Amino acid sequence: MTMRDRTSLVRRCMLGGVALALTFVTACGGEGGGDDAAGATCEPAGGKVTLDYWSWVPGMQKAVDVWNRENPDIQVKLKTVPSGNAGTYQNLSNALKAGKAPDLGQVEYDSLASFRLKEGLTDISSCPGVKDAGAAFVDWTWSQVEFGADGKDGVWAVPQDTGPMALFYRKDIYDKLGMKAPATWDEYAEQARRLKKEGKFITHFSQTDPNWFTGLLWQNKATMFERAGDAWKVTVDRPESRQVADYWQKMIDDKLVATDLQGFSPALYKAWNDGEVVTWVSAAWGYSTIRDNAKSTDGAWAVAPMPQWKKGDRQAGNWGGSTTTVMAGSEHPAEAAKFALWLNTDPEALEILNREGGLYPAAKAGLELPALQQPVDFYGKQKVFDVFAQASSQVDTGFTWGPTMTDTYRFLSDGTADTIAGKSTLGDVLKETGAQSAESLRKQSLDVTQ
Repeated sequence: MTMRDRTSLVRRCMLGGVALALTFVTACGGEGGGDDAAGATCEPAGGKVTLDYWSWVPGMQKAVDVWNRENPDIQVKLKTVPSGNAGTYQNLSNALKAGKAPDLGQVEYDSLASFRLKEGLTDISSCPGVKDAGAAFVDWTWSQVEFGADGKDGVWAVPQDTGPMALFYRKDIYDKLGMKAPATWDEYAEQARRLKKEGKFITHFSQTDPNWFTGLLWQNKATMFERAGDAWKVTVDRPESRQVADYWQKMIDDKLVATDLQGFSPALYKAWNDGEVVTWVSAAWGYSTIRDNAKSTDGAWAVAPMPQWKKGDRQAGNWGGSTTTVMAGSEHPAEAAKFALWLNTDPEALEILNREGGLYPAAKAGLELPALQQPVDFYGKQKVFDVFAQASSQVDTGFTWGPTMTDTYRFLSDGTADTIAGKSTLGDVLKETGAQSAESLRKQSLDVTQ
């Protein structure tokens, strides 16, 4: 089969249905799963090998060091990189084209389809231990990496972590002002107005975190893509999305949120330390982001469920969550898959990644880590992971990723920048992002319907 034929096949397979699981049809698996970007076999090298691994997880080197001590014949060389949409995905794409991609890469669930479409991933389903590993992970995470009915099209990554969302808030400031964690988004807006009078912002609104905004859409069941027979329907601009966009547009217009602070920036960390920004709707891994970058606020933060659109609802969004992939072209897929499985199931590795990187593990065993059952000193000895465990069960598993999410995020980010500059509105951004995403699908020879 020629490269052009394989690419065409992959694109036809993309039409087989992608819900949260990014599912491919069985018929495509029979022809493309074994040959497409992967060998039909996954035999160990039988000698010493060195694997290159790109990841942005803080503290990852400590886990790699444990592996290297215990596996002298399979050494892993870590390269710490920016987060995916901050440059690593583009660098991976460039490396794949040049035939210089690492053996292993960190790829978020929402971007797996993009790399699958460009034949950038290795099917590791035939590697030792992989097919039996599914039961070790939270069901919906394994379904995201096992493309195809019953996995017949292959396994394209190993789940690493998830990102159920909740509300981080400065409990000391809330207590001083006689406020409690908001139950609804209306209450959240009321609190924003109260905090503005105190010279504070309730949160920041970043133009560089489209994944965050997508998590807000996810909570409101505003899926961005739908399947329509053998075609895609782009639903970025829909009533549920508009409700979210209109809410935050008013927060921006009324100057209730800080729009000059970008996510994961020194300026934001200073605003947290100074008490100028007092909440953050974020994922489970965010607990270490605040802990490590707002050290002067030790003991002042708490975690509560996300505000709800209707009082009494129990819905949460999801922001992020990654996988460990074996990239196309790796000469040692068996060894790479062995490391990926160890990294994301071994109790010591999971403990390191949770402690150092704040990862909320996708492995079922990881949810039983002692650290996730204990009070967290930084958060006033609150058992914060109880909140995230509850949120994890409230994430809508029917949320649909499109096969070109990297493009969709870029459109969303560019549009948000225009909104913050006063050139557009978030409602306009949804409409424009929807149209641009549809065109992106067409450029990949995928059928789009209205």
